Amino acid sequence: MWRQLAQKGVIKRNEYVRIITRALYSLNYNMTADLLQEESRIPLDTSEVKLLQKQVLDGNWEESVKTLCTISLLDKATRSLASFLILEQKFLKFLRMDNNVLDALNVLRKEIVPLGINLNRVHELASWIISPSGYRNTDQDTESAKSEILKKLLNLLPPSLVIPPTRLESIVEEALDLQRGACLFHNVFDSDLSLYPDHQCGRGRLPSSIKQILQVHTDEVWFLQFSHDGKYLASSSKDQSAIIWQVMDGGKVSWKHTLIGHQKPVLTVSWSPDDNQLLTCGEDEVIRRWDANLGQCLHVYEKIGVGFISCAWSPDGRVILAGMTNKSFSLWDVNGAELDCWEENTLRISEMAITDARDMIVSICRGDTIVFLDWEEKRCRKLIQEEEVITSFSLSKDNKFLLVNLTNQEIHLWSLEGYPQVVARYKGHTRSRFIIRSCFGGCEEAFIASGSEDAQVLLFSRSRS
Repeated sequence: MWRQLAQKGVIKRNEYVRIITRALYSLNYNMTADLLQEESRIPLDTSEVKLLQKQVLDGNWEESVKTLCTISLLDKATRSLASFLILEQKFLKFLRMDNNVLDALNVLRKEIVPLGINLNRVHELASWIISPSGYRNTDQDTESAKSEILKKLLNLLPPSLVIPPTRLESIVEEALDLQRGACLFHNVFDSDLSLYPDHQCGRGRLPSSIKQILQVHTDEVWFLQFSHDGKYLASSSKDQSAIIWQVMDGGKVSWKHTLIGHQKPVLTVSWSPDDNQLLTCGEDEVIRRWDANLGQCLHVYEKIGVGFISCAWSPDGRVILAGMTNKSFSLWDVNGAELDCWEENTLRISEMAITDARDMIVSICRGDTIVFLDWEEKRCRKLIQEEEVITSFSLSKDNKFLLVNLTNQEIHLWSLEGYPQVVARYKGHTRSRFIIRSCFGGCEEAFIASGSEDAQVLLFSRSRS
């Protein structure tokens, strides 16, 4: 006696065995699949479906239609679509034979047309009777062609008759998706998921304790950015310096270089795409480009009568974008030649980003608006209108989402695909005096991290706002 399947008893033994059998065939364990059918006495396919498959592979279209009519579980629409597919092959078979044009015409008139579907295809088939050049390039008589027709035919039949080859994989993946979605602290890559235990990440998967305190700067630290490969960390400070830190094996961070040369506080830093160079931007001052490995200044970018307040690399590392105190943008090549300069109706351009496709520049425009400028034409392509004054923003790695920090102590997550819209709101941090930043983090950027003026770091799940 076969025991009850699962504790809730909702799994039907017959369906369960058939799905396993289909999975075994998909994995090319054909002998095992045959043995399972024999031992369980549960066939994968009905006798009618087996006969239909054989007839299609043999090119016996006349009998295939008759067998199709004996399958009782088909609704009218499915039966018509399947019949059309088979009768089309029957039509083409007669058309290829010498002196059988009349038989082909009879199939078209008396069997295909009465189905009342796919009229455009019917007209095309009719044109081949007059001009046969269209069908002569087809190879419907080959074994591979018949196998493809059988595949299309079986896809039309309901799953209760023909179980999809990947049905078991779909069920398992859906179960994993549900477990992952229910995991409050989920912070592992999909490649690390296992089928053996029920998935559940513990709180320990998230950073929750201080591992190290870095104390080299002598004044407020204003900005931090990891290199793209995660091997280095750059910090900028009110003490007029920037520091490059090295992330050692095991995660310990050690001092590497202190970058000295700015005459004012360093507002921000920006790693080159290959992580070999670093930009530092002084407050209302100059931009410096550094060799990250040697800690040496390679070039100073400056413009008479105006200071810089933000900087960013183009994705190819050939162009530097700068925001200036006169509310304008400036483009420079790495050697210091100014390539372009244009003004926008903006406030001080203290935040900016360039999309990876190098097609848009993202910047705060007015206090409550973020503008997306076309890289080539320098015109506005889209706008994000916020409810309050924007203090900072962060672009996701895939450039599909934007985090926006507001003065009302809220963080908004915007979807940038199609028409921009807010898809999540996060609250909990405090802000009254300083610029509070947030960023994406965790595996697949599934979390939001935010600073707070109450000396806390807050972590939010993107899916649980």
